[in-house]
Amino acid sequence: MMKKLSIIISAYNEQGTILECVKRVEAVSLPHRCEKEIIIVDDGSTDGTRELVDSLGDKHVVLHHEVNRGKGMAIRTGLSKATGDYIVTQDADLENDPSDLAMMLSVMISRDLPVLYGSRRLKEGNQSHTHFSFYAGGVILSVLSNILYNQRITDEPTCYKMFRADLLKSFKLKCERFEYCPEVTALTSLRGIKIQEVPISYFPRTVGEGKKIRWMDGLIAALTLIRYRIYGQ
Repeated sequence: MMKKLSIIISAYNEQGTILECVKRVEAVSLPHRCEKEIIIVDDGSTDGTRELVDSLGDKHVVLHHEVNRGKGMAIRTGLSKATGDYIVTQDADLENDPSDLAMMLSVMISRDLPVLYGSRRLKEGNQSHTHFSFYAGGVILSVLSNILYNQRITDEPTCYKMFRADLLKSFKLKCERFEYCPEVTALTSLRGIKIQEVPISYFPRTVGEGKKIRWMDGLIAALTLIRYRIYGQ
């Protein structure tokens, strides 16, 4: 039976990149003749992003939040409509290369993995153009995840987290903003699953260019990891 990958693209005020992002995702050729399902969630954008995704017509699943509810809520909205055997998140900011998704899916299928993270830290050259504050925050969250959950990951906050759909949909997600990443890391770990990684490309943008995550989001991510370790699911 042919497998399907659902790609959830969350977007908030990404007028300058959303159509190019969708175009690059459309161009990805998946392995093993897998189908592709693209789900775009406009998270209450006010800059014209909504109109741009609506211009795509019926090519893809397009969903809207009437007001900005946060990345975590956008992912949860997209997840509710996903019909694939595998699910991955895709930011609309072009920091990641969608062509890496084909490689990740191939690894998932060939190794029969329940989850796979794409690590920006494992690919040579990425650090040379990664902003230090964001890099340091990612290292701290990775180390904290390893200590709390006995993992050996290098890039906990990576966008490219690919899951078998039945596993991801079994989680009772509570995330609203950027805490989606630590929440699924914690919930996966609490199932006794060892998270594996593969190297991916990374092209970071600055806050001035539209990067939305802030230091407070890093603190919330750390507290999320700690909370699940103490209180469980």
